Amino acid sequence: MNYKKPRDQKDVMQLVKEHDIKFIRLWFTDILGQLKSFAITVEELEVAFTEGMGFDGSSIKGFARIDESDMIARPDPTTFAILSWRPTDKAVARMFCDIYEPDGTPYKGDPRYILKLNLEKAAKKGYTFYLGPELEYFYFRSDRNTEILDEGGYFDYPMDAAEDLRRDTILSLEQLGIKVEYSHHEVAPSQHEIDLRYADALTMADIVMTYRVIVKEVAKQHGVYATFMPKPLFGENGSGMHTHQSLFKGDKNAFFDPKDPYYLSELAKSYIAGLLTHIKEITLVLNQWVNSYKRLVPGYEAPVYICWARKNRSALIRVPLYKPGKEKATRIELRSPDPACNPYLAFASMLKAGLTGVEKKYKLPEPIEKDVYHLSHDERNDLGIDSLPGSLIEAIEYAEKSSILKEAFGEHIFTNLIESKKKEWDDYRIRVFPYEIDRYLPIL
Repeated sequence: MNYKKPRDQKDVMQLVKEHDIKFIRLWFTDILGQLKSFAITVEELEVAFTEGMGFDGSSIKGFARIDESDMIARPDPTTFAILSWRPTDKAVARMFCDIYEPDGTPYKGDPRYILKLNLEKAAKKGYTFYLGPELEYFYFRSDRNTEILDEGGYFDYPMDAAEDLRRDTILSLEQLGIKVEYSHHEVAPSQHEIDLRYADALTMADIVMTYRVIVKEVAKQHGVYATFMPKPLFGENGSGMHTHQSLFKGDKNAFFDPKDPYYLSELAKSYIAGLLTHIKEITLVLNQWVNSYKRLVPGYEAPVYICWARKNRSALIRVPLYKPGKEKATRIELRSPDPACNPYLAFASMLKAGLTGVEKKYKLPEPIEKDVYHLSHDERNDLGIDSLPGSLIEAIEYAEKSSILKEAFGEHIFTNLIESKKKEWDDYRIRVFPYEIDRYLPIL
């Protein structure tokens, strides 16, 4: 379904008439990046634009207390899209919303607003933040077990049981105006990846949320289940969200320097140094679940060690090799995030860490082109290579002391995020798992 991307309320009202839209789904996220949605009829659309739609925020994770629960959702007309998996007769569209207090002030617990604030700060310095994430995921027979669809591996074709699922997913993404670079089977059995063409950070955060919905909806149509759980299979690679990123000034890539041996500007080097310096503090945001740390272990292609490189994929940050004439493609790739994060907060924290390095002129250490996984502990120490947090509670402890995270998110989201993650850790650590019964019951 082809239609021009709307610019304002007037464009949306015209598209609604042209395409016989009956329902509009209003989307936003809680602080953990879980999509929230409610539907209005087209007759309420003008009210939604002018006044916003009220809802109870006390039931949304990390939103208002029960004594200050009234919230207003106001749709962003530029995010209007007709949902490709819904019936075309009396069709359904969606728009992302910005959340407001009843007095009209932006709600400080809205992750989309937090990303906007950080992007505005970057814009005042002349920067536009671009990202291109690679989201990996698994297909299983159902959401109750991890029965795989195939035994395929990286780029496998004959053993790829989900070629049609990926094709239909890409078609659905493109119908919503989301550009895809390529797709393929990933390393683990039944694991897949669809790579998105780069966009500005706010657009990309909205795209990531939409991507996750479409992957799941198309899977449901095919009678299977798609999951972005970071590590669903023991002994296999987990799912990451390698995030390519760059800063532009106008139409020029601020990361590119033709005279540098690595083709990296001093700004790019300080940005990388900022990420390396503050990565432990922001890991809670990039890898926010207990299960995330089952992925971040040596030996399964997930980055664990804090260093950068050009060719070495065991490094936390990789700088893809420069191709002559492709200055705009100069970028860095942060390899630690997983696809179950909140993209609004994840992108905001990456930008904050990187720009802190730029503002304070951090010096970038030399790249590590050795396979870090095969270095001994002493060899890594000699090279000054540190490690990411090894568990959720360790990540919480680093985040809790982080001034840059608190500054990026504000008091409300910072406090609620820490509190929520502590509750998750407490819930996890008091449970008894089958491993413990199998291992200890016969001997203790």
